[in-house]
Amino acid sequence: MFAVTAEKFSPADPVAGLRAGEIERPEAPDDWTWVRVRAASLNHHDLWTLRGVGITQERLPMVLGCDAAGVEEGTGREVIVHAVIADPAATGDETTDPDRSLLSERHPGTFAELVAVPRRNLVEKPSWLSWEDAACLPVAWLTAWRMVRHRANLDRPGTVLVQGAAGGVASAAIAIAHASGHRVWATTRSEDKVEFARSLGAEQVFAVGDRLPECVDAVIETVGEATWAHSLRSLRPGGTVVVSGATSGANPPADLARVFFLQLRIIGSTMGSVGELCELVEFLGETGLRPVIDRVLPMQRAAEAFRAMAAGELLGKAVLTLG
Repeated sequence: MFAVTAEKFSPADPVAGLRAGEIERPEAPDDWTWVRVRAASLNHHDLWTLRGVGITQERLPMVLGCDAAGVEEGTGREVIVHAVIADPAATGDETTDPDRSLLSERHPGTFAELVAVPRRNLVEKPSWLSWEDAACLPVAWLTAWRMVRHRANLDRPGTVLVQGAAGGVASAAIAIAHASGHRVWATTRSEDKVEFARSLGAEQVFAVGDRLPECVDAVIETVGEATWAHSLRSLRPGGTVVVSGATSGANPPADLARVFFLQLRIIGSTMGSVGELCELVEFLGETGLRPVIDRVLPMQRAAEAFRAMAAGELLGKAVLTLG
């Protein structure tokens, strides 16, 4: 079957470790099901894999990809694939399983004609949702959904600051927060991304580190060291910063005095559950909101999409299609 794999680690030039071509169909546990992939989308996780982060040399070659939508073999159901692989005996939130993994870490990922997953990882794709839109949801959009709707402590309309407006999770957070009735502000280092953030629903867009007109109720933080101090300074007393990533570094200054004097909340957030993915799909149906897609390419041209992501050229998601 056709697949896009990580053949080697290349920290300086991650795309150099990419291979697209025919492979043997992987083995899978007997109680898993196979999905014929129609569309899959890129995440920064895929670039980190090519750099050798979160995966060992012994697992290469590894089929890349976490996000996908396709057709379940044997049933013909149109489904969205949830990317978190948890203990089959675990109940409740899959992301709290200490031994969880994502597709493409221990098990072959979604950049292939077929992907195998536990049946509980499948969410029905409604007919009104395109393959391309559905393929954008399980990682970046689901992460943003949990951050905004379940972690930010926003029980009424408030003001939300999203750091790093053009990132996959950040751009989804702007759109979700705006559609949820919040006033959204965003930051970016690039002038050409200001209008993109506004098109998603950001009322105002600031340069990273700029003093804001007033303090905010919550900050959506995925950048880390480069924005952390600004995130804490931007919060009102009792406000919440929700952090799900640290693309600029994971060792920011603590500023503990500000945290305890202003009684700030610092909440970690990772991915989302199958139940939350169902909530997100329902929300898209109710609001008409859809992911912003920068480009759609056949999976055979995956290297082009990877290069665009590595260069920071994407405004929204890059989607790979099959069939």
